[in-house]
Amino acid sequence: MTAYQDAIQRIAEQKRRLGGRLSILAHHYQSDEIVAQADITGDSLELARRIDTLDAELIVFCGVYFMAESAAILRRPDQKIFTPEPEATCPMADMADAESVRRTLAALGKGRTIVPLTYVNSSAAVKAVVGEAGGSVCTSANASTMLRWALDRGDAVLFLPDRHLGWNTADKLGLSERERLLIDPAFPDADAAAKARLLLWPGHCPVHDAYGAELVEKARREHPGCLVAVHPESPPAVVAAADADGSTSFLIRWCEQAPEGSTLVIGTEASLVDRLAARYKGGKTILHLDMGWCEDMRKTTPDTLADLLERIDSARPEDVAEAIRIPARLALEKMLQACS
Repeated sequence: MTAYQDAIQRIAEQKRRLGGRLSILAHHYQSDEIVAQADITGDSLELARRIDTLDAELIVFCGVYFMAESAAILRRPDQKIFTPEPEATCPMADMADAESVRRTLAALGKGRTIVPLTYVNSSAAVKAVVGEAGGSVCTSANASTMLRWALDRGDAVLFLPDRHLGWNTADKLGLSERERLLIDPAFPDADAAAKARLLLWPGHCPVHDAYGAELVEKARREHPGCLVAVHPESPPAVVAAADADGSTSFLIRWCEQAPEGSTLVIGTEASLVDRLAARYKGGKTILHLDMGWCEDMRKTTPDTLADLLERIDSARPEDVAEAIRIPARLALEKMLQACS
């Protein structure tokens, strides 16, 4: 028996032992080996919505740290959240810390109402600052709805941490480029900010930020007639050059709905693209715009999942301090209400 087969057998044994007490959730960017063990797969919004509807008391979240934090914020009192790999971080989320966000809001909000809107790819502490300031959270699936929500509630919106998602969403809403400003959190310029309705934090996803419009052009040269779809964390020039853009769930539906015989080029994390290519092999050709892996998503393995399940009864669950949990939950609930 290989080490992989041993890990899968250990997981199966623990799933039988724990039965309905256990539910395993996995983000679409997890490896095939982990997705195969999950009870539920989805993007950030889909998984967030499922937490308090689950009968299970033991919820294992296979993703990166901010996802487990969000689950811990939204869980019922009788539920416990665990993650197989607590060290799986998110470089984008780490580009905005709570104190910098609080300081920036104070510096730029003098005489104006600035509504903060944080991408779900952010820490619980950042979500708490946003909740305290009357703001909310968005995902790539509902960014347009939530940016419109925020614009309707103040003089300006501070969108963080992903500048590309903020800019691409503003394009969808028809917000003039003259009304947007990329800020420097280290030296917030109140005078410049006073002229803008959308203030963009300078964060990005290292996987999607690596794309360039030349990759779209190259795909079209090499695969005449192909269609290109990308994640909106990609730079604006890439989104403009593509045929479509949207969340991971959107990209999955887009591939499903494409006609048989299509050649589809997808710009997002490689695990998902490989899974889609395998799913439609023989009917549709699905290719990478550029092969980029989220190394943190790949830190969760069958071994780490098996290890957690074997000790889950004594393992320490993920939790969030009450002072952070309450305002962060308020911010998340505003999103869930606005998008219900």
